[in-house]
Amino acid sequence: MMKARALPKHQQVYRALEREIRTGRWRRGERLPSEAELVTRFGVSRITVGRAVRDLQVEGLVERRVGSGTYVAAGRGKAPAAGHSFGLLIPNLGETEVFEPICQGMMASPRAREHALLWGSAADGTGTREERAWQLCRQYLERGVSGVFFAPLELSPARDELNQRIVAALDAAGIPVVLLDRPVLPFPRRGPHDLVGIDNRRAGYLMAEHLLRLGSRRIGFLALPDTAATVEAREAGYREALYRWDAVVGWGMARRLDPADSQQVRVYLEEAQPEAIVCANDWTAARLLHTLLALGRRVPADIRIVGIDDVDYAKLLPVPLTTLRQPTHEIGAAALAAMLERVGQPDLPPRDILLHGELVVRQSCGGRRD
Repeated sequence: MMKARALPKHQQVYRALEREIRTGRWRRGERLPSEAELVTRFGVSRITVGRAVRDLQVEGLVERRVGSGTYVAAGRGKAPAAGHSFGLLIPNLGETEVFEPICQGMMASPRAREHALLWGSAADGTGTREERAWQLCRQYLERGVSGVFFAPLELSPARDELNQRIVAALDAAGIPVVLLDRPVLPFPRRGPHDLVGIDNRRAGYLMAEHLLRLGSRRIGFLALPDTAATVEAREAGYREALYRWDAVVGWGMARRLDPADSQQVRVYLEEAQPEAIVCANDWTAARLLHTLLALGRRVPADIRIVGIDDVDYAKLLPVPLTTLRQPTHEIGAAALAAMLERVGQPDLPPRDILLHGELVVRQSCGGRRD
């Protein structure tokens, strides 16, 4: 038989902690030592400890609570403490920068003190994004969580089918769902779930209007293909501003393309000839900025660009980005409040809770900065 020390280090840590949990050294709902403490105890790296803890989580032995630590799981269908356990199902976490501060806002709320917010873990991180999202959904169904905060998948041709499959499964299990940032169904359809985010139509309007006030009239709108319904709402607001200001609203001014693809961007610039561009989000704006500079276009002298979100790197780009700041912490707090109300009053009508963003003027638009 292979000796324990011949096993990979993460498996050694996993087995030691598993044995202690199953024998009762760590009781249900009790907090495990921090990763730093486990690193010292076992004499291994933080990556090794993290992998072991993740494996424990996949087996349902522990639960990670945002901003608090790792706890021994309380068992299927039971909350780990006197309050509720809520699951986070955010397939684009780590790719869309607004979600982590939204989650931090949930846990910073005074109403979060009695409750647990759980990060799901999709096996070892393999499989497609769609497969991992479905695994997380199944985990929460098996654990019988009190509710799920769900940010529907985007940037995938199969997103609509999967998103509807996830909410249908949670609905069938009687688990409340609060949507973060974006709806499941395309406009004008409306599902039965609460939605918390910003007013995306207003965001698109404000960013286009800002460029119009600076004198631009040929204003484009760019986004990636297969994006969420939030992008459609932002584009609708952008178009409304152009109509109201009697600016150019030509076919092809708004497009879906890869902003990092210089050939696609070059063709767009030649055909649409925009003086300014509203980007669907800061991610798109950042990549477009680098492409424009590589093509020899000066920002903002030759073309103005703006984004939406105000992620951390927006002010650190080669040309700092004008954008609309999302109130992420406030969104998180509002989402938690909506979930607690939904749990207490399941028959409430579905609500859209839309917060307002703040215009942040930087160099990329060529306007006056505060």
